[in-house]
Amino acid sequence: MNLPSEKRLPFRESVRAFLATSNNVLWTLLAVITLLFTLVIYPNLSVTKFSYTVGDIAEKNIKAPRDFFIQDDAATVGSRKLALRSVLPVYDNNTEMVARQVANVRSAFSTFRAILTQPPVPPPPKPSLETGLDPSPAATPMDEVWLRKQEFEDKVGIEVSRGAFQVLEKHLFSKKIENLICQIYTEIMNNGVVANKELLLRQGDRGITLRTLDGKEESIAKNLKAYYGLEQAQTMVRIVADPLFKKEGTVVDYNALNLIVDFTQRMLQPNVTLNGSETEIRAQRAAEEVKPVLFKVKVGEMILREGERVTELQLVKLKELQTQTKNRHLFSRNIGAAMVTALFLIIAFLVHYTPKNEEVSDRNKNMLFLTTVLVTFLFIAKVSLSVPGVIGATVEFDIQETSVYFGMPVAAGAMAVCLFLGMEAALFFSIVFAALVTLVFANQFPIFIYIFLSSAMAAYWMRSCRERKVFIKAGAKLGILNVALATAVTTYASDISVEIFLWSGLFAFTGGIASGIVTAGIAPLLEMLFDYTTDIKLLELANLDQPILRRLMIEAPGTYNHSVIVGTLADAVAGEIGANPLLARVCGYYHDIGKIEKAQYFIENQKDGKNRHDKLAPSMSALILTGHVKSGLEIARKYRLGQTIMDTIQQHHGTSIIEYFYEKAKAQKEDSEETVNPDDFRYPGPKPQTVEAAIVMMSDVLEAATRTLDNPTPARIQGLVQTLINKIFASGQLDYCEITLKDLHIMAKRFNVVLSGIHHHRIKYPERSGNGQKAKNGDSSRQSAGEAPGPSERDTGERESHLKRLGIT
Repeated sequence: MNLPSEKRLPFRESVRAFLATSNNVLWTLLAVITLLFTLVIYPNLSVTKFSYTVGDIAEKNIKAPRDFFIQDDAATVGSRKLALRSVLPVYDNNTEMVARQVANVRSAFSTFRAILTQPPVPPPPKPSLETGLDPSPAATPMDEVWLRKQEFEDKVGIEVSRGAFQVLEKHLFSKKIENLICQIYTEIMNNGVVANKELLLRQGDRGITLRTLDGKEESIAKNLKAYYGLEQAQTMVRIVADPLFKKEGTVVDYNALNLIVDFTQRMLQPNVTLNGSETEIRAQRAAEEVKPVLFKVKVGEMILREGERVTELQLVKLKELQTQTKNRHLFSRNIGAAMVTALFLIIAFLVHYTPKNEEVSDRNKNMLFLTTVLVTFLFIAKVSLSVPGVIGATVEFDIQETSVYFGMPVAAGAMAVCLFLGMEAALFFSIVFAALVTLVFANQFPIFIYIFLSSAMAAYWMRSCRERKVFIKAGAKLGILNVALATAVTTYASDISVEIFLWSGLFAFTGGIASGIVTAGIAPLLEMLFDYTTDIKLLELANLDQPILRRLMIEAPGTYNHSVIVGTLADAVAGEIGANPLLARVCGYYHDIGKIEKAQYFIENQKDGKNRHDKLAPSMSALILTGHVKSGLEIARKYRLGQTIMDTIQQHHGTSIIEYFYEKAKAQKEDSEETVNPDDFRYPGPKPQTVEAAIVMMSDVLEAATRTLDNPTPARIQGLVQTLINKIFASGQLDYCEITLKDLHIMAKRFNVVLSGIHHHRIKYPERSGNGQKAKNGDSSRQSAGEAPGPSERDTGERESHLKRLGIT
């Protein structure tokens, strides 16, 4: 359940209240535009791009703006290759393998030697029939030998032939044989055995990095020939064994000697192996530690001369200059772009809006509208940057990027601004928008020329838009203009090519048509969102069949007649001084709609000749009269007539005093000491803020005043007009609208002409006699109004009978 609270304003009224009371709206909008625009152009902030390739002819001289370094790729690659060559291959030395293998051999020999030297074990008893046990087949001597051989092979880790095993059994796994095998194996393995000695010898005199498996010990080995390959190591077994055999004498037979050589050769394995991954890691680390080789380009050094062919080195310098500048100044360029944007908008605002006398709400609303349009079309321009890439990926034609940019419907922004705020605001908008879009397009001056001229002319053709077809006509004219602009810009900025001209013209014309269509589409939406009143809407409101005008005609016919004449006067006068005649006429139609609420209290609607104010106090009468302004605002808001018409309703009396009742109140209190406060008889205002509101004010006063003239001759009308305009001017009611004395002089002349036409004299036509003959002078059209004879008694009687038949007595 909701608790009772204060009545909430509608959304539209809340927005209007915020715009009217907030003093920070302008700064907020400025900050929003600056931030959004900086984000939009961020990827485009870079130095001028050079489109040269090797062999192109330089179009102008290019000097180094400062000292910068260029990486010498060839020298850098050479240095890295040297660093790679300096890294020695890493070989792992498995020192644990020798000790482990020797331990296995000694353990196996010791075990089997102990088995063979033990006394024989008696065989188990044979099974008998009395035990009830099933006899099992006894193991044969061959099976026992095979089992012992497998056990021995498992211990030493190599395969042993049956004959070699039998020799070992014959010698009872002699300790001397064991020592000879271990001594020969240890000597050869300690020298080092490699799997691929040919690969090792490729290192030449550079040597290798020899390290233990745990990586704790590391050394440089240069005598690579001393290492054995696997086959070489096997050959070296006999060479190493011969002196040992001679030293031992003939303690073993020939079979035992062969056994020792074969047994040792089988045990040999490479214990010095290449560690490819560690070698690669060290080589990569060494290459990364090599710093790029740079050479310095000094400030003022000529990078490229006009007319020269671009070399590869010059192209490298240009690209490096562009890259370093972008990376070095990206942050500062963002700050600079934000400052330029802010200053540009502030100056444009001061130049355009300082002379204006707009209310805070109107100014803020206009700025919000301009911000919305500016940001929207800047986003469209940003999106257009990616369109050439999309087109290039979908069509087979070679279309230049600039040609595609001509198809942007960005002129629609200036057209919309002109439609709602006028040509002056649209011209300033065109300048600001063109400058900001140029920044989006990386400072391309031809883009600025194209967008500014296109937007300015598009706004010019939208000055007097009173029909929907004006959008299409303006779009077609703009398309033709865009073709000429695109041709001129293309000729200035690039090589002349028929293909480029055709594509540029096609996209430019399409952009003009699209701008008109986009403006026609967004105009109703902007009109609704920002509560603007366009000439198209005014034409709809000028239709006298509007519901509120029909209601005025029925409930307050005198006010309706007065309003139509005021609208006619305002229309006729506004065109003479450069104001909006349509707006003035529509405001004249609706300025007194508030009188519907109490129509009988206004003299033009009193039919019975009785004035209801005769029974009211002057202050009450003044309150009723001033109340029609407030009632008019409520009715206008209900029928959504627009803020412009509501402002005129509120301002058409300004702060003037209702003099009749003010003088009446003073007369009633002449005998008392009480004083009459003139503010009690004053309209709440404000004074007219626009030329059209001031014209409606003067038209209202003059139309009502001329009705009081007994004989409204042109001379008397002229005197009355001059007197009342001087009175309005002298009372300060025109202080806040841009009307000059020259304008007042022109308006007075026009008021005289129109009012004299309205109150002109007409000839009184004589009535026919009873016998059907003409008047005395023959042609009644020649008889003056003053000489026209009165009706005869017979005619009077006939007229009374006609009135009786109509029900009027």
